[in-house]
Amino acid sequence: MLNPKETESDYLISTEPFYLPTGDETEIFKAACKACLPVMLKGPTGCGKTRFVEHMAYHLKRPLITVACHEDLFASDLLGRYLLKNDETVWMDGPLTQAVRLGAICYLDEIVEARKDTTVVIHPLTDNRRTLNIDKKGEVLQAGPDFMLVISYNPGYQSILKDLKQSTRQRFVALEFDYPSMEKEALIVADQGQIDLKLALQLVSLAQKIRNIREQGLSEGAGTRLLIYAAQLIQQGIPIPMACRTAICLPLTDDLRLQETLNELVEDLF
Repeated sequence: MLNPKETESDYLISTEPFYLPTGDETEIFKAACKACLPVMLKGPTGCGKTRFVEHMAYHLKRPLITVACHEDLFASDLLGRYLLKNDETVWMDGPLTQAVRLGAICYLDEIVEARKDTTVVIHPLTDNRRTLNIDKKGEVLQAGPDFMLVISYNPGYQSILKDLKQSTRQRFVALEFDYPSMEKEALIVADQGQIDLKLALQLVSLAQKIRNIREQGLSEGAGTRLLIYAAQLIQQGIPIPMACRTAICLPLTDDLRLQETLNELVEDLF
């Protein structure tokens, strides 16, 4: 049973999210949506995967239900469960069930973080059946043409224990994301951080230098999101070197040796 307050309009994105296409990803996503195909987004942290989904949901005028996956995510968290309300037991839909009922885009962010037995529940939605089995209710939902399943994960951060099974991967069409070109990334940082383009280019230059030292032990490069955070701090009056250290360097690593290297990069640029 859907919460009466949660209707299609509650999940529609009212303001267009800023997004600059880097290739043909928007055309492919629209084609997949029209063909009722599930989509997998692959790319590093902070490169714009979530923003892309929000951008597409806005332009397709589809409600968007997002689930941030984690290791304690159970199948019941996606499907729903019986809850005690006013001395009676009532069924409450989970986000995946809500998305199927509403004909929404369901976005499972960082799918590899979820329990492996949890991802099995999405399999019938990703083939010609397009059904969702709710065993606790003895109900089988048929997804309508407006429902779309989208998942994302970071291939560079996965391990043997956190990998996406081939039985899951081969049910999706895939879009590969990476950091934008320097010029496009600077435009994004300038727009979202409300700073001038020259300073945005300097922040992007810093990020590219950081991404080039990953072989020294840095597990993740500086994502576009972190650059926007730094820009927003600068826009609020924080000195540039301090904003870079606070928003870019410190979140990336706790290793003191790597911190020193990152701080030196900041000093060289600013």
